[in-house]
Formats: sequence, C-alpha cells, structure tokens
Amino acid sequence: MDYSAPKLKPVLGTFQLWGIAVGLVISGEYFGWSYGWGTAGTLGFLVTTAIISVMYFTFIFSFTELTTAIPHAGGPFAYANRAFGPVGGFIAGFATLVEFLFAPPAIALAIGAYLNVQFPDLSAKWIATFCYFVFMILNIVGVSIAATFELFVTILAIIELIVFMGIVSPGFSITNFIHAGWAGENHFSFHTIGGILAAIPFAIWFFLAIEGAAMAAEEVKNPKKTIPIAYIAGILTLILLAIGVMIFAGGVGDWRKLSNINDPLPEAMRVVVGQKSGWLHMLVWLGLFGLVASFHGIIMGYSRQIFALGREGFLPKFLAKIHPTFKTPYIAIIAGGIFGIGIIFSDNLIVIGGQSLSANIVTMSVFGAIIMYITSMLSLFKLRSKEPSLERPFLTPFYPIFPLIALVLSFVCLLSLIYFNLLLSIIFLGLFVLSGLYSFLFYKEKPNEKNKANLLA
Repeated sequence: MDYSAPKLKPVLGTFQLWGIAVGLVISGEYFGWSYGWGTAGTLGFLVTTAIISVMYFTFIFSFTELTTAIPHAGGPFAYANRAFGPVGGFIAGFATLVEFLFAPPAIALAIGAYLNVQFPDLSAKWIATFCYFVFMILNIVGVSIAATFELFVTILAIIELIVFMGIVSPGFSITNFIHAGWAGENHFSFHTIGGILAAIPFAIWFFLAIEGAAMAAEEVKNPKKTIPIAYIAGILTLILLAIGVMIFAGGVGDWRKLSNINDPLPEAMRVVVGQKSGWLHMLVWLGLFGLVASFHGIIMGYSRQIFALGREGFLPKFLAKIHPTFKTPYIAIIAGGIFGIGIIFSDNLIVIGGQSLSANIVTMSVFGAIIMYITSMLSLFKLRSKEPSLERPFLTPFYPIFPLIALVLSFVCLLSLIYFNLLLSIIFLGLFVLSGLYSFLFYKEKPNEKNKANLLA
C-alpha cells in the first residue's frame, strides 16, 4: 500500500493504551470463565488458569517486541505478512478477525444477563443489540473520546472487582472451594486431566483480546515507549484480578451453581449478602462497567482489523473507508456490528454440543486467538532470522525461551480445542476456506516497494 492510502491519527497515550489493553479483557473476570468449573472443577480449573497465565505472560513479553517494531493497525496480520508474505498475513488476519468478531456478541449477551437481574422482563438479546448501536456510534465519533471512555470504565471495573472480593470475603470458606474441586470429585484422577484440558477456552477468556491493543498501535503517540509499559502492566493487572475473583467466588457456597451461568459474580454475592441487599444491586450496575469496557474495546479492535484487511485487499476495499470528519474506520465498525447482531439471534445455528450460545461463541473466539498466537510467535522467530537489523525498541526477555514457551502452550491449547470441540473446529475450518477463496480470487499482491512502505508505516 502506498503513502496515499488511508491512515489513522496518533492520539493515544500510555495510560489510555493500558486502559484499552485491560478494558478489552476485563469482562473475562465477570463472566465466561465459570463455564470452566463445569468441566474441570474449581481446583482443576485453577491448574488450567495457572498454565494459561504462563502462556499469556510469556506471549505478551514476546508480542510486545513485534508491536513496537511494527506499529501497524493490522497487528498480528502485519507481523505475519512481513514475515511470511500474503499467505501468512491472511492466516493471521483471518484468525484475529474471528477472535474479535465472535467475542463481542458473547459480552453483549452477558450485559443482557446482568441487566436481566434488575429487569426480568427485558430480553437479553434486545439489550445486547441496543449495546451494539450505542457503542458503534461512540467508536465512530472518535478514537480519543472512545479511549478516554474506555479508560474511565476500566478503572471503575477494577475498583468494582476489588469491592466484590472484599464484600464476599467474610463468607469465604476454603472447604467450599475445594469440595469436589477435581472435575466433580474430591481427588485428582485421570478424568481430571480431561477436564483441565477441556476447560482451556474458559481460562483463555480471562485474558483473551489483550493483544488487541496492538491494533491501536497506529493511533499511539509514542509507540516505542507506550506499548511495552501498557502491555506489561496490563497482563500483570489481569492475572492478579483473575485469580482473586475466581478464588473468592468459588469459596462462598456451592460453586457448581455458578458453573453454567452468565452472571456468576452477582450469584456469588447473593449467597453472602442476600437477594435484597444494596450491595447486590451495586454489583449488578457497576459490574456492567467491566462488560462495557471489554465490549467497547473489542469493537475498537475488530474495526481496526477489518480496516487493515480491507486496506490490504484481503477484504473488500470499501471496508477501509475512513470517516471524513471523525477520521475513524466507520464502515468497518458497522460491518462488524451487523455480524455480531446476527450471531446474537442465531441460537439454533450456534448452540452445538449441548453448550449454551455464549459458551460456543466464546470457544469460536478462542479458536481464532490461539491460531493468531501461534502465527505471531512464528513471525517473531522468522523476523529475528530474516531481518536481524530491524529496529526493535523492545526485545523479548530470555529469548528464545519466552516465545518458545508461548508457542508450545498455544499448540497444546489448539490440539485440546480441536479434540473437545470437533464440530466447532469444522465450522472454523469452513469459514477459513471460504475466506481463503475470496482472498485467492480478489487479492492482488502489490509491488514489493509498496508492500514494504505499508508495513513500515
């Protein structure tokens, strides 16, 4: 792509990018993860979470090197494109797009479930649809306003999670947490290993989409300094919150009652403070901040990915249009919203394998994330070899150990996902083939100099 192509305006600072990185993910502390208790139990899922925490910790330190070296709106797509050419770029771009298109409907439905606690007559689906309209408009209006809002709701969400842990702590019992904690049994067994592996998508949900901050890289004022601080502070924040919320929620009563619902925190608090407590209503309302932060942030993420793929020709060019007044990728924002609303109303198509709609779309999002993690780590190794002189403002610590750990654990996660979700794997593969056919028919590789100029942008 040449220098006349659409470009995004750099306006974001360190604190705003940290807010985006944490905000993209923080809804994972509010819902989604508790489905892991249904397959692994509390103790089994704690093991799963520890493994996935190691994967994300090593991944983020490695991913930061790529993001600072190539601050591009396409994020993983740009890294793989530079390392492996259009085929690698397509694989990474498709995977990232699946991750960021399937996550928002799950979050929107969780917002509906939280509000349903207060207003039982309201439909969760229509609440979710309304959320799409509101936050698409906010993202179109401008990235600076959107990022400031994201930071505000993220801070409120973190405070609320800390308040939750404080309120339920008097009712915490380690006996409750460990009871039948190994996949429904009181002792570790071979059956537990299967549960630990099957729970991987829901542990990933604790951290999924933190890498989406890379898609705001073109809009960061000082990416070489800002991105490392935001990423590293972000992953540490999320690990501490994930472990704290999971342990406190699991110790206040029968954790099995929380293992297949979209609002585990209000239900956990209800056990301690009762149905009519003001604390419970506070949690419902403030808990929405965490869900809103992720929902809003991931809309920002999917729109930048659609924009970047459209700009490169992997998707229709009109998706790369920038609003003349607000300078945001408004067509990409709207297109992703239409897709998400369609998912929300497609129960009969996506309720697969006896799991709920939310559980299945969480798993689909995780499929995309894991493949993107694999392509990103392979891109890191390839670029170290292919372009040793590339300016790298941040170097991966303990290279090649950190990216190798992230790569190996990502492969383990992928194999586990396929084994326990075969039908969803086939659906994912079908989407991949259809997208690949489109790109094969319509994508035209640009001259090398133009490609280079684009990737250096």
